[in-house]
Amino acid sequence: MWGSRRLWQTAAVATTLSLVLTACGGSSGNSSGSSGEVDPNGTFTVYGTEPQNTLIPTNTNELGGAKAVDPMFTELVTYRGDNAQPYNGMAESITTTDSKVYDIKIKQGWKFHDGTEVKAKNFVDAWNYGAYAPNGQINSTFYENIQGYDDVHPADDNAKPTTDKMSGLVVKGDYEFEVTLKAPFSVFSTMIGYTAFAPLPDVFFKDPTAFASHPIGNGPMKFVSRTPNADIKLTRFDDYQGQDKVKFKDLDVKIYASQETAYQDLLSGQLDFLEALPPSALAGSKYKADLKDNLVIGHLLGISTIAVPYYVPGYDNLELRKAISMAIDRTQITKTVMNDTYVPADGYISQGIEGYRPGVCQFCKFDPEAAKAAFQKSGFTGKLTIASNADGGRKEPLVAACNSIKNVLGVECDFVPATDFGQWRSIVTGHKLTGMGRSDWSADYPSIEDFLNPIYRTGASSNDSVYSNPAVDQLLKQADATPDKDAAIKIYQQAEDLIAKDLPSIPVWDEKGVAAKSSHVKTVTLDFRRRADYSSVEILKK
Repeated sequence: MWGSRRLWQTAAVATTLSLVLTACGGSSGNSSGSSGEVDPNGTFTVYGTEPQNTLIPTNTNELGGAKAVDPMFTELVTYRGDNAQPYNGMAESITTTDSKVYDIKIKQGWKFHDGTEVKAKNFVDAWNYGAYAPNGQINSTFYENIQGYDDVHPADDNAKPTTDKMSGLVVKGDYEFEVTLKAPFSVFSTMIGYTAFAPLPDVFFKDPTAFASHPIGNGPMKFVSRTPNADIKLTRFDDYQGQDKVKFKDLDVKIYASQETAYQDLLSGQLDFLEALPPSALAGSKYKADLKDNLVIGHLLGISTIAVPYYVPGYDNLELRKAISMAIDRTQITKTVMNDTYVPADGYISQGIEGYRPGVCQFCKFDPEAAKAAFQKSGFTGKLTIASNADGGRKEPLVAACNSIKNVLGVECDFVPATDFGQWRSIVTGHKLTGMGRSDWSADYPSIEDFLNPIYRTGASSNDSVYSNPAVDQLLKQADATPDKDAAIKIYQQAEDLIAKDLPSIPVWDEKGVAAKSSHVKTVTLDFRRRADYSSVEILKK
């Protein structure tokens, strides 16, 4: 999941990110038998993991689903793949004088994939559906800044909503609607480019279950089919009017249980794009010789942490969390296991986000003696575990972290694998962890707010540790309501300082962004969310 704002094009919040995402080499990318000519009717195949849920924007917040959902839908705001800067997608204009009431006009003539026109009510209806508690949508908290959210989604899980529509959403015409927030929120115009804010066609509301089996969006690509644990197929929507049109015809998201298998398929030309490399390729920097001009480098806006759930017996213990964090040799692990494709994390904000400060996490430095002292003080007995899906190269660095903890603290520490990513996220969101768990985060939109509110605010949708600190909540609320962006960032930083003292999750490393393409691909960019920017892709004729 950034003062006065006029038209979005001229006065939107612009994050000053020094990001240059480049497809290294590959200007020709010819394989044997390739003509060197771009094929507008080609197929682009990408590595995928089984989505956690059905392919509906209000219920998708993980990479497995996002790879298919995001190209099927276009929000009011879109982010440029090469530098993460926001620009108008479906919005004609987003206007506000106080960062609390926003007048939004949408572009006319845009169509859903079923041929119906996208209108203002399609945004309003979709957001109301996503926010309404009985619908159980995983992205519901993204709407909580809107006036009337508490009426459709009471804080008490046992309370019934008094209505199914937020009072802060008012349709003013076919192509205009007004959004009134609970308080000023300077991030809102950037935030609404996130997946949860996509429009949904009228047919969705007639039968959401049927829609889930054949979703209909308004984006550059339309749904063809989904075979669980095999693939998701999309094809180009030729009537699409956005700037981010695709230059190939078909997209095939191939579901893999093993990233190693995917890498071998890529090298043999059976797969076109893999956004992260497996341990076997990283070992000794073997990937450099394997890939040569087919290496793709990008700067990602994301962070890897290890969540320490407060609901697990014995883990609600600050000294234990300090001990674990200081016992992890991040420098050694990122150098040897990850072969310098990651860097040690030292705070809760991704390096590259405006507002990042080095060294915020004082307990993230490797300090064996201090770790042992904290562990002794904790009084913890028993065994430690770190759980995660084992695919995608996630296992090896966590095994190394466990070994580092074991060697320093003298306590047993085991890696516990989940079957796949979908099962893993269901365990986490269902609060069924029995120990620590991997908790990676890729930016939904380029803002410091997105690294704090969705993860560390009480009851937030991605609060994997089930962390709650009223002082943090108050600072986040204050920052949200601060219209001036620079002033808001300083308050968000105060919240990060408190989080760093509590250590609800342990920052471990930030991914640099090393991906791979096949020789079948002439150009592709790795975007800030660690996925292929489909609008940058050019496929070569075979």
